[in-house]
Amino acid sequence: MGVTGHRSIPAAVLPSVLSGMRGQLSAEGRLEALSSLAAGADQLFADIALANGVPVTAVIPGMDYEAHLGDAETRAAYRRLLGSCATRVDLPVEDTHEEAYYAAGRWIVDHSDRLVAVWDGRPARGPGGTGDVVAYARRTGVPVTVLWQPGVGRD
Repeated sequence: MGVTGHRSIPAAVLPSVLSGMRGQLSAEGRLEALSSLAAGADQLFADIALANGVPVTAVIPGMDYEAHLGDAETRAAYRRLLGSCATRVDLPVEDTHEEAYYAAGRWIVDHSDRLVAVWDGRPARGPGGTGDVVAYARRTGVPVTVLWQPGVGRD
């Protein structure tokens, strides 16, 4: 099961996102969580997976990824989660960060039986964003579970 989602999740949406993730990751059977460990949805998903004993595969875009993750707290969480992952997949280098992120999103979709999307339903703000990954999953027939509260927008 893979994840895609926004880096910034409004407080009004967070409780339902966390509840939805817990529900998805507590399903019966053999589970594996695929995440790029980015800020926001990716890190939350990985944390919940690990807390539920679900192994996590880190899918790392082929750029200097950690340096582009944001603030020191986000980078520290990335390193902590990466150290707890069962598997790490390093993708080939792409020409731009956006292309690298989209390649990681496609890899996650291509290796998942379903996708959890923390998504406000709007188009991606940049190439390879959440909306693009959801559209790719839908085009390729991978079921998508959207976790978001209707009517709530992002900052």
